[in-house]
Amino acid sequence: MKVFKSILIAAAASSIASPVLAETEVVWWDFFAGGDGVRMKALIDQFNEEHPDITINGTTSEWGVPFYTKVRTAAAVGQGPDVVTYHLSRLPRALSEGVLTPITDSDLETAGLSRGDFFERASKAASDEEGTLYAVPFDIHSVVLYYNKSYLEGTEYLDDDGELTGIESLDDFNNALKVAQDNGAQPPLSYQTGGPGGVWRMFYTLLSQQGGAFIENGEVLPGDNFDKAVQAIEIMQGWGDNGYQPENAEYEASVALFTSGKSAFQVNGVWEVPTMIDMEKAGTLGFEWGAVQVPTLLDEEAVWADSHAFAIPIQGDEKMSEEKREAVMTVIGWMEKQAIDWARAGHIPAYTPVAESDEFRQMEPNATYSSLVDIAAYDPRSSIAGVASPVYDAALNNIAPAIHGFLSPEQAAEQMKSELQSLRD
Repeated sequence: MKVFKSILIAAAASSIASPVLAETEVVWWDFFAGGDGVRMKALIDQFNEEHPDITINGTTSEWGVPFYTKVRTAAAVGQGPDVVTYHLSRLPRALSEGVLTPITDSDLETAGLSRGDFFERASKAASDEEGTLYAVPFDIHSVVLYYNKSYLEGTEYLDDDGELTGIESLDDFNNALKVAQDNGAQPPLSYQTGGPGGVWRMFYTLLSQQGGAFIENGEVLPGDNFDKAVQAIEIMQGWGDNGYQPENAEYEASVALFTSGKSAFQVNGVWEVPTMIDMEKAGTLGFEWGAVQVPTLLDEEAVWADSHAFAIPIQGDEKMSEEKREAVMTVIGWMEKQAIDWARAGHIPAYTPVAESDEFRQMEPNATYSSLVDIAAYDPRSSIAGVASPVYDAALNNIAPAIHGFLSPEQAAEQMKSELQSLRD
């Protein structure tokens, strides 16, 4: 018995002298696939290696409606994750559902961050109407204009350094498309004309470049915004009439038209930059290329944009412990400071210390189109808007038929307005 007591005392003394480091598990859900998924998995692994006291337990789910439905359902019953990735275009919907918790200044301080560390447009998109922050922006991603230099050699659209120039209006762009077409590009412009994402992003860019608003005070295309929507659709329809864009191209086909060298231009997300770089390194890309901010074709500088962000869901009726919340904010802060690795996926860091670093300023073509952070046009602040929303469905159901000649621009705008009006906030 005395021996047994001695063992217990010795064990207790050992425990006091060498305390066991408590480990906090952070349950993480994201929707990243492809190259984004590989990069995020590497970041999670690196964090776990560097933080023996915090372990990220990551799960990747299907992008879009399935992901957001899963988050909402699980969080409501207290079975959700501790942190999720979120599109800021979906934030108004999340706020209407009450699925996210506010991010306080104290939370940001725990993460080693502050509100002033982020680009203004991203920070605004991450907040409610009163300015309360509900997510921490990780990047700004937008559509950009990719170009194939071979179709523009010897024309006014390449400068002495081989960079795109001379496109400062819709007429300029249409002329460049005609020149590329005459030089053999078939079709000269590629984007996803047969899917909701590509159609909406092109339409919304053209609407925003007119100073138009898709939804105001819960009304869809109020006042002269309707006429601006019609004009945007007319422009896209005109590209179809002139053979400048593909017929009903799904996403993969629209990318292939450009990477195979058939199209001179592509309007697509910055997330395709790694595709171009990888093909170039592998020697499977048969032309020189570049990527720039989508030119201002109409009255105002504007381009469709969104952001990936980090958010903390509700925990059913329970409140997250201080220890867990501190761990979650530690994860978020660390990720923001490693955003240069995420930028290699084509994104622009929303965290300005990284975006303004020498390393990012030397990263091409990201640095060339990084000016878009000041003109980023986020989707309407509405629960019916954002990625994989009714607005995207309406774009596919109404704008896509119009740009292929099956509806007039007026019919498309009217049907879209009517379809969405009943769902308005």
